[in-house]
Amino acid sequence: MMGDRQGVPLPHRGYNLHIILVGASHPGNLGAVCRSMLNYGFDSLRLVSPTCSPDDIEARNRAKHAGRILDKCEVFESLEQATADCSLTIGTSGKREIGAKTTFRHFMYPWEMTERLKGFTDSVSLVFGEEGKGLSTESLGFCDFLVTLPTWEGYPIANLSHAVNACVYELHRSIVQSSQGNDPGMPDIVPLERSINPTLKGILHQGIIEMGQALPGNDERRESFSHNLRRGIMRSMPTEDEATRLIGGILDATTALQYVSGNSEWKSQRRRKITPVEEE
Repeated sequence: MMGDRQGVPLPHRGYNLHIILVGASHPGNLGAVCRSMLNYGFDSLRLVSPTCSPDDIEARNRAKHAGRILDKCEVFESLEQATADCSLTIGTSGKREIGAKTTFRHFMYPWEMTERLKGFTDSVSLVFGEEGKGLSTESLGFCDFLVTLPTWEGYPIANLSHAVNACVYELHRSIVQSSQGNDPGMPDIVPLERSINPTLKGILHQGIIEMGQALPGNDERRESFSHNLRRGIMRSMPTEDEATRLIGGILDATTALQYVSGNSEWKSQRRRKITPVEEE
């Protein structure tokens, strides 16, 4: 539940990011932008000459638990005022004209923007234009550099909330990769490293062998089962927690197979631990 997570702090970043929406006109999009921002640990929103209100009921409904962003968002009359305290202003656009205008736009992709912000320690504004129109040529010219999404050229213009989501996702992804588990705002819940140590791997393999040996049928069937189960599991690259849980289930399954086949080993060798052959 969202209420259980309210105590988790926002991730730490070297820079302060402000999302700026110029001429926002659809309250549903405004709320969706807030939700995307908080999903990825950003909470500073600035509006330039909006034609919809942060208090609109549709905006509040779409924001869900990110309503706190609407509570504290700031409204400005101009882009210059909204970015006055920022050392870097990044514009966004889906219009990628060819020809003379190409030299004016100088686009980069979101992952390139992320690389350039590594080590940056000041305030950054990421600016998005009005739905259906985008940023004006004047606003684009005011920005220090421009970012565009890698959308298909046959239909390049993304919805405003989708565009914000794509950019903040890319910024957050980089921080997760470098800081997860070392930042209170990014607890190590989903493992970044999907691997198991050699000892645990040996225990898993031995458990699979013992389970195969408990199967009815001939040796070829038992060996084939063990090989296929081991390769299937290892191909999935289990985490250590997953491997440990599999080992417990394999132990229980082996005991059950021995019991139903009348093999007395289910009783005489029943155990809660598997020891690799080389350690026995």
